[in-house]
Amino acid sequence: MARPNQSMLEGPLFPSIVRFTVPIILTSFLQLLFNAADLVVVGRFCGSVSVAAVGSTGAITNLMVNFFIGLSVGAGVSVAHGLGSREDTVVHNTVHTALPTAILSGLFLTIIGVAFSRTFLRMMGTPDNVLPLSAVYMQIYFGGITFSMVYNFCAAILRAAGDTKSPLLYLTAAGVVNVILNIFFVTVLHMNVAGVALATTISQGISAFLVTRALMRRTDACRLYLNKMRFHKDQLTKMLRIGVPAGIQSALFSISNVLIQSSVNSFGDVFMSGSAASSNIEGFVYVSLNAFHQTAVNFIGQNAGARKYRRVHQTLWICLGCVTVVGLTLGFTAWAFGRKLLSIYITDSPQAIEYGMLRLGYICLPYFLCGLMDVSTGALRGLGASVVPMVISILGICGLRIFWIYTVFQVYHTPQCLFFSYTVSWIITFLCQMAAFFLVCRKFPKE
Repeated sequence: MARPNQSMLEGPLFPSIVRFTVPIILTSFLQLLFNAADLVVVGRFCGSVSVAAVGSTGAITNLMVNFFIGLSVGAGVSVAHGLGSREDTVVHNTVHTALPTAILSGLFLTIIGVAFSRTFLRMMGTPDNVLPLSAVYMQIYFGGITFSMVYNFCAAILRAAGDTKSPLLYLTAAGVVNVILNIFFVTVLHMNVAGVALATTISQGISAFLVTRALMRRTDACRLYLNKMRFHKDQLTKMLRIGVPAGIQSALFSISNVLIQSSVNSFGDVFMSGSAASSNIEGFVYVSLNAFHQTAVNFIGQNAGARKYRRVHQTLWICLGCVTVVGLTLGFTAWAFGRKLLSIYITDSPQAIEYGMLRLGYICLPYFLCGLMDVSTGALRGLGASVVPMVISILGICGLRIFWIYTVFQVYHTPQCLFFSYTVSWIITFLCQMAAFFLVCRKFPKE
């Protein structure tokens, strides 16, 4: 059979990038629908306090999960490099190191998340009327987090091999189950947020099973044999070298979001509800932009492994152009239809909808800037330079937003001032990441 990575290394880049990216966007949309279905169902049948309860868990769960998701980035880049350089043994060993890493990561997160969820929520200043429901949602969510880890590691390997369609199909099946179970658990069994959390966990288990089975059925170096899973030192070292900085970057990025969520909490539960619904809508824009980040990681990773440096640069510019067009289009669309979209989530508070519109205006409209930043970060990771984007993001995203919250926001204590910190941090970080990319590329020979 033809090698699955040929389209990344040969032929016109633009159509290949589009074909690769569109399934990632659709897959990410389905992942978001897990949480969106949670919010819509509890908003329709349980009220705005339940919406606030589910929404208030996002920042802290992302903080804990994103570090380990970064390790899946390391697995994907390692596989991409191995495929590009045609080192099948490296690919085989990476695949069989990645799965036990995913399982151990999930078990660790389950222990921490279940034991300390209430403590973390109190640290964020979650209101007393929201806290009990938030804690229940978090504990059930982390009870099944291993499924999410397995899915993300396996999906990263499939994408590195050029297969973005299989994860889409599997999440479609899991998403349908999630929606059906959401409605059943909430409207029939009256489980409130516990029901939507349990539905999400079950659906994630289905997607994890399907994506693992897909790896077991492959006929190339990415094929998974369960009896051969173990830690290979060289591949684990490379995975950690790339993945740990990516994970630290994601985790520290989430710290700034935790602080922002705490600041959002200071405006009360009605504002929290509007912000949570708006954040969920923004998520659909963000994952569309982040898909080009994943494309940049994999295309640049394979072409760097094959030493096709001209295609590395071409990939970067194409992804930057695409993410700008997509970001401007989706950002404006989300804002223009904001009230109608927010009313899907919130049915009992017009004021919460107005607060949601305020957030959409300050974050969704300039969201393409976040996409530019993500693509430049992905380009560096594809080259194998993971520490550099980590440091830049720590300073440009986390450092700047934390500084903003404790200085500018203290003087101008308004939602507008709080949300404007996003735009400033995106611009500064993008410019620094681009400068770093061209500095790293200076060591490559001219083609």
